[in-house]
Amino acid sequence: TMLQSTGRLSKALQLTLAVIKPDAVAHPLMSEALHQTILDNKFVIVRCKDLVWRRQDSEKFYAEHSERFFYQRLVEFMSSGPMRAYVLARDDAIRHWRDLMGPTKVFRARYTSPACIRARFGLTDTRNTTHGSGQKCSEPLIVLNDETLDPVGSETELA
Repeated sequence: TMLQSTGRLSKALQLTLAVIKPDAVAHPLMSEALHQTILDNKFVIVRCKDLVWRRQDSEKFYAEHSERFFYQRLVEFMSSGPMRAYVLARDDAIRHWRDLMGPTKVFRARYTSPACIRARFGLTDTRNTTHGSGQKCSEPLIVLNDETLDPVGSETELA
């Protein structure tokens, strides 16, 4: 049977990865505000897991940026403390999460999208609170299934 919603077929849900970076996880009130923002924007939290990355985990994850000027700073920051990884679901989840995060550069985010996460909570272009998948990819599986990534604390999974 097909699910129907107000006479139309419901849209298929898309998955995306959302990572709350160490700067935000270090502050409980910010972590809670980000969690609530996710829920307030109609995302379903499929899975949530606290992680600590070693330097080599960050290097592997951000390998595509290895030639960029910010690579070393990013790798060091992402392995500086606990992060929270979410697998989020909703229609067009990747676009909606990227819109909610806002521009990577915090100054631009504050100017062009003052209500977005990075404008509200970001400190610098590296310490910009969140990471999100840029396209349909296996990032959620890589981050949450890789045994080299050490889980910290609790894990939540919805059936």
